[in-house]
Amino acid sequence: MIERHIQESVIRSLKEYPVVGILGPRQVGKTTLARIIQRKLNKKVVYLDLEMPSDLNKLQDAELYLGQFAEALVIIDEIQRMPFLFPLMRALVDRKRIGGRFLLLGSASPDLIKHASESLAGRIIYHELTPFILNETGYGNIDRLWLRGGYPLSYLSESNDKSFVWREAFIKTYLEMDIPQLGIHIPSLQLRKFWTMLAHAHGQLWNASKIAGSLGISAPTVRNYLDILTETFVVRQLQPYHFNIKKRLIKSPCIYIRDTGLLHALLRIRSREDLQGHPSLGSSWEGFVIEQIIGAIPADWQAYFYRTNAGAEIDLLLFDNKNRPVAVEIKYSSAPKVERGFWNAYEDLSCKKGYIIYPGEESYPVGKNVFTLSVRDIKKITGIK
Repeated sequence: MIERHIQESVIRSLKEYPVVGILGPRQVGKTTLARIIQRKLNKKVVYLDLEMPSDLNKLQDAELYLGQFAEALVIIDEIQRMPFLFPLMRALVDRKRIGGRFLLLGSASPDLIKHASESLAGRIIYHELTPFILNETGYGNIDRLWLRGGYPLSYLSESNDKSFVWREAFIKTYLEMDIPQLGIHIPSLQLRKFWTMLAHAHGQLWNASKIAGSLGISAPTVRNYLDILTETFVVRQLQPYHFNIKKRLIKSPCIYIRDTGLLHALLRIRSREDLQGHPSLGSSWEGFVIEQIIGAIPADWQAYFYRTNAGAEIDLLLFDNKNRPVAVEIKYSSAPKVERGFWNAYEDLSCKKGYIIYPGEESYPVGKNVFTLSVRDIKKITGIK
């Protein structure tokens, strides 16, 4: 069993907050994590899966049913199916406000966040469960995690071929079943084409008009598609950093398929050999490393990229809890070098620390308090041992 990095954080939150939410895409392990947490808690636990007709029947009179568990933790899986429960939970929590009344699990949905924020403001804290990251799988499995991605059933498959088949099935199910269940009605073939185009533009700036022209639809429509994939945790829009200097800054987000296993399935990359020979090798590595870093940094850190029209750029710009900038460049090379654009950006932002993340093992200085760093040592960026 691979221990999830948010497990202890969720348990701590259940002691402090009446309602705790675990959000993330389908098949990422939310139910498994909830079951593990259930066994660790010293209190009665009631589990409801809203995809089970028997559990739905229990909630025909939800107030009567849930009201009897004031001393228990009620876990509700697939909560987005019954958003009308949020106001009821608020009333039950206000009647007896103690930690750990409800643990909500949900496949991401705009409605889920909207209803919860309106009904449970000040009563709920969210945790995002991502696919596996390196500090969960161990650093001896970098190649497997990079190729297959971190969805548990993909990562743990018996072979690369079986992993690829699982990811293909996941994409099909996601488009044909999961998206419509969230109340979003878009032809699955159209959304598949869009997702595939994003895969080919992985690591590039968002260009709505170019993609819209290729698909024969409007720019607002493709923006809607992008938001759907973002809100369901399969795409990351890494936002540009803006501050008040006299420079022309790039304002479009940089787009990444969050799980490299899904990226590779969309690009038809089945094996390590396929990946090594693919034009997207460098951008795939960049997106992979960005997800590992964002998964490792504390919740109060912020992540951006930085780019000017004059060519100054930083792949990943982090701000720590004291708002100090940390510059991160990502290179797939055994002897990484950074271009003038990085140093110009480093000076623009008055950075005091920087790293070049690469697939090698050694850490050595390259100038101005910038060091190479192995991907296995990314926790050193935050000072966490």
